[in-house]
Amino acid sequence: GAAHPVERWRQQIRDAILVRVHDAGVAGVLAALAVGDQAAIERDEWALYRNTGVAHLMSISGLHLTMFAWLAGLGVGLAWRQSTRLMLAVPAPTAARWGGLLCAVAYALLAGWGVPAQRTVFMIGAVVLLRTLGLRWPTPLVLLVAALVVSLLDPWALLQPGFWLSFAAVGLLIVSEPVSRAAGTAAQTLPARLRAVGAQGLRTQAVATLGLAPLSMLFFQQVSVVGFVANVAAIPLVTLLVTPLALLGVLAPPLWSLAGALVQGLNAVLGFLAALPGAVWSAAAAPAWAVASGLLGGALLLLPLPWRLRLLGLPMLLPLLAPAPERPSEGSFEFVAVDVGQGTAALVRTARHLLVYDTGPQTAPEADAGERVLVPLLRARGEKAIDLLLLSHRDSDHVGGAASLLAAVSVRASSSSLADTHPLQARLPAHRRCDAGQRWAWDGVQFEVLHPLTSDHARPQKPNALSCVLLVSAANGQRALLAGDIEADQETALVARAGGALRADMLLVPHHGSRTSSTAAFIDAVAPRWAVVQAGYRSRFGHPAPDVVARYTARGAEVLRSDRCGAWVWRPGASGGRCQRRVAPRYWHHPGMVTSVPSE
Repeated sequence: GAAHPVERWRQQIRDAILVRVHDAGVAGVLAALAVGDQAAIERDEWALYRNTGVAHLMSISGLHLTMFAWLAGLGVGLAWRQSTRLMLAVPAPTAARWGGLLCAVAYALLAGWGVPAQRTVFMIGAVVLLRTLGLRWPTPLVLLVAALVVSLLDPWALLQPGFWLSFAAVGLLIVSEPVSRAAGTAAQTLPARLRAVGAQGLRTQAVATLGLAPLSMLFFQQVSVVGFVANVAAIPLVTLLVTPLALLGVLAPPLWSLAGALVQGLNAVLGFLAALPGAVWSAAAAPAWAVASGLLGGALLLLPLPWRLRLLGLPMLLPLLAPAPERPSEGSFEFVAVDVGQGTAALVRTARHLLVYDTGPQTAPEADAGERVLVPLLRARGEKAIDLLLLSHRDSDHVGGAASLLAAVSVRASSSSLADTHPLQARLPAHRRCDAGQRWAWDGVQFEVLHPLTSDHARPQKPNALSCVLLVSAANGQRALLAGDIEADQETALVARAGGALRADMLLVPHHGSRTSSTAAFIDAVAPRWAVVQAGYRSRFGHPAPDVVARYTARGAEVLRSDRCGAWVWRPGASGGRCQRRVAPRYWHHPGMVTSVPSE
């Protein structure tokens, strides 16, 4: 609309870049650097930058904004000195500072006014105001004021990892600065000055790499081992060449082609680094005490203290970098019904093996439950690989996240009812069709596929009718039944074939609680104590149907809905499961979404 000229201008620049630069991945990087459109960067490029530790450069960072403000201030100062009248009115240094600040504000608005841009603008503004007033505040106080202003204007910024990474990076550089020994530097030769600048740049990068590693482990459960080398190459290239060319391209579009060529060269170098063995260190999410120990240890390593004291920080980092995730005991398992909205995804974890049952929905061409829910969840749990990926059937709310999961996590084997022509078949490793009668044992836990029959694949069927049904049995006799999207006919056939052998303590309710499933005879045969329904909040399909819920409750089953409970975690032998929204409630949850959930 006419009321948003800045946004319209940003969109015009973004469109112009995409037209000029034919490589979509490179064009996305230039759009992110020119107008702050991080969504323009494609998924594969983000993974590359994240794994090499240079993701902070692929948006409008504080470094870019500060450099721009400094150059703009130089330009304003030079122009101001051309007029005697202007210099008599306002001193040129003062005009240069305020001019640089105004240009920085304009650039930050063009870049989308993100948290790093806000932090930098407010810090520059504080320095300019203090210099104009003839005051000199300590740098940590200026940083604190900037953080206060950002959080007051946007309290939700406190929930963004970028807020803490941005302010922590500057704070670490401040507290780690050694006592200045720069006396006599004015008399140094040019080569000596260049060496000093280079050494200071390497020191700054080392401080940022080591100091932010604990925060990276806290937020993302991974840290780039090759990040230092990657940043040494990427920072000068992106800051001094690519970003200025991306901005100047607004006035001279052919410069975007040159900037694109530089990005392609950088991507090739980063790709080589990312392919090195051990390029990324990942670990499970650590408990609170380990997080506190790791953050304190990282700070201790960087403080200007004697090395004997600094080295004490190394053992303090270990609980954060290599926590020991809790695993089920031999003969038991852990079941996690993941909250993926309207769709199905579940984990079955034994002592030494992991099974993933379905991968949730795809919600947009570049968004799915695999990327947004399952991959972060597996990283937080410290899962290095999936021993078996079981895709119940082809519906998109069950396999929508499979491609992202396969791209991000090592999968050793797979099973499904997918047709040979399905696009995922070419990507599924060690694949076999799921057929009734397949059995195996992991760590004292028995697994059995109950449906579909081999003959069911030979005739035309609805996708739901071919859903893989899995029964998991612990050594203590407690069982979980994962029913996919089977409907009334398949339930009837299962009851006829298995009868009482269907009995299970926990049932992943068929077809999200649809009226086409959960017949009375099937519920009686399974007799679940807990009936877990994975459905979206205010599902447009009306899942779970009220009469279906009534059938379960009438037979003594406790119905657990993911739209109210969130993720549900259960281990055989426990008196009950754990609702994530009860364990970790958020203030924005609607009251109706966190009531009527089971206790621990």
